[in-house]
Amino acid sequence: MEMMPRNHFFVLVLLGALFTLFPGTRSFAQSRPFTVVIDPGHGGKDPGAVGATSREKDIVLSVGLRLGALIEQHHKDVDVIYTRDNDHFVDLKKRAEIANKAHADLFISLHCNALDRRRTSPQGVETFVLGLHRSKDNLDVAKAENAVIMYEEDYSVKYEGFNPNEPESYIIFEFMSNAFLSQSVYLATIVQNQLVTGAKRVNRNVRQAGFL
Repeated sequence: MEMMPRNHFFVLVLLGALFTLFPGTRSFAQSRPFTVVIDPGHGGKDPGAVGATSREKDIVLSVGLRLGALIEQHHKDVDVIYTRDNDHFVDLKKRAEIANKAHADLFISLHCNALDRRRTSPQGVETFVLGLHRSKDNLDVAKAENAVIMYEEDYSVKYEGFNPNEPESYIIFEFMSNAFLSQSVYLATIVQNQLVTGAKRVNRNVRQAGFL
């Protein structure tokens, strides 16, 4: 029996979750198309997590392009926009501008799990939504991902003194009101359930963290 490439299988699982949320028989009777923005993390000078034989930026780009192609194939009435479709660096504000300019209905940011060298038994899959982190592990994830701003010029000015390495910087998320949090959690739960039941991954649950 021929084995399916892991990245392709992951895309099919994620696509299955999106089909659950947006069935193919549904017609988006709107004044504009339903718009999905796919955001492959990192890119260019920012490799993301680096493994023995792979880099996060390459994996998430591959997954993102496959996911977008499958959405376009199965959902003709959905517009797919990428924050990047090749190996170049896009700063966080530009990613947000792309989504806002497109009036995105759904924003999917793709990243790979990574562990430091002290932890040698990586297990499971988790799905994050923007919100207040509830544990040190979630804070560590947010700090690692937000550190991408250090690749940008004048990041301390651009992000008004936000320091991704300082826990105090994350206090702002305690006062954040996210009108779409419940919808984000709903979709994240569908994606997480698909990854656990379809891909047979260990369940590390849906989590919240303070991502820029």
